[in-house]
Amino acid sequence: MSEEATPPAPRAFISYSWTSPDHEQWVMDLATQLVESGVDVILDKWNLREGNDAYKFMESMVTDPQVTKVIIVSDKGYAEKADIRKGGVGTESQIMSPEIYKKAEQRKFTAIVPEVDENGEPYLPKFLGSRIFIDMTASRYGTNFEQLLRWLYDKPLFVKPALGKMPEFLNEDAALSPTKAKVRRSIEALQNPATNPAASSNSYLESLAEFLEGARIDPSTPDLPNAVLESIENFIPYRNEFIEFVMAAAIQPNAELVRTLQRFFERIIPLMSRPHSVSSWREWDYDNYSFIVHELFLYTVAGLLKRERFETLSEFLALRFYIEDDNRNETMRSFVEVRKSMKSLHAKQQALRRISLRADLLEERSHVVSGLKFADLMAADFILFLRAAEVEQDRWYPETLLYTVFRFNRPFEIFARSESRAYFQRLSPVIGIPSKAAMEALIATYSEDGSNGGRWLPRWEYDSLNISLLSNVEKLQTRP
Repeated sequence: MSEEATPPAPRAFISYSWTSPDHEQWVMDLATQLVESGVDVILDKWNLREGNDAYKFMESMVTDPQVTKVIIVSDKGYAEKADIRKGGVGTESQIMSPEIYKKAEQRKFTAIVPEVDENGEPYLPKFLGSRIFIDMTASRYGTNFEQLLRWLYDKPLFVKPALGKMPEFLNEDAALSPTKAKVRRSIEALQNPATNPAASSNSYLESLAEFLEGARIDPSTPDLPNAVLESIENFIPYRNEFIEFVMAAAIQPNAELVRTLQRFFERIIPLMSRPHSVSSWREWDYDNYSFIVHELFLYTVAGLLKRERFETLSEFLALRFYIEDDNRNETMRSFVEVRKSMKSLHAKQQALRRISLRADLLEERSHVVSGLKFADLMAADFILFLRAAEVEQDRWYPETLLYTVFRFNRPFEIFARSESRAYFQRLSPVIGIPSKAAMEALIATYSEDGSNGGRWLPRWEYDSLNISLLSNVEKLQTRP
């Protein structure tokens, strides 16, 4: 295989004012540093020789397409000379002005500012007044030199992702949501203290459960994994309605909310398993429900956390859900029942070389949620992980926390706030951990091989879940 061709070095002309010997040396040092970084710098002191036409030289630097970038070093002297069209700077500004304002390609020019006025404002000539500049003052030079290099090489730090396809649920041929009117009435009732919202909330959730019951996938579908993914995508507008409902319900204390949610999840959890009327099935036949029920539960917890309804959330997580199952004697189950593996996606996950396709779906879908971010969903997953271990003596696999080992390296907000003893005291009943010492003791029971206390630390490839970091354990309860 041939090596990929190395892109040509950027060719940059530096326009500056001979303001003072110190400033000229500053420009020379900058130019030298750029050359050492692979930039072909054109500087008058290096490239303009005796007998050359200075005007032609400057004009060619600004207009020559082989000169890919023009760096304008705009100090006080440069700005003043450019505005009154004085000297070489005035000549260059006259040449550059039409190039900047009339030509379509404006990425060729940028200003760097080595000094500011007494108010901290940059010295910029009028013809550059509205353009973005790079702050190269003494305190910012080291940081923003990288920004200058990225501009020269056309390698921006932030790159717009590739355009995806329109979500299927926005297709104009799709049917209108049968739950939309009911969720609107429910939210309006929740927002009006004079009304009793329980009836409208129950009506909405009953209609949502009925819709879900009608969304079963035919197990004989030739391509079941894609059918599962399509069902999950088509549920997005209903999921968004549900999130809006939870966020509205959690704004104020709502004594009925816990029981309302309990009845709703009791109705949809059984959808993850075979109906009583089915005698032959595969474990993955109902995987669309496994994803949807799990996602709705995560967002319920995330919404209550976001609104800091800790007392309500603690009561909700302490509930048992009545689940009929011919294969198990225990009918009252804890919340860990809502998470079930999705074997139908394993082959697709391997083909795409993804660590967890389920986690990826949860992350991607979080971008079309109003009022909650993916960090809020991860925090909910972490809360469930801790509570399952400490209170339920059971396991909760925190799927979304895969993302914490790659791009989230700080405590969750609720645990950062738990440096306050008063705040942690409010959060404590939710996780079932009464103190910093108890948190440390729980963390000590985890290990990568389950050797410490028999608890396996969740691990993704070469990285393990950092419970200490996410829980901010070192700083818990360190302030009043």
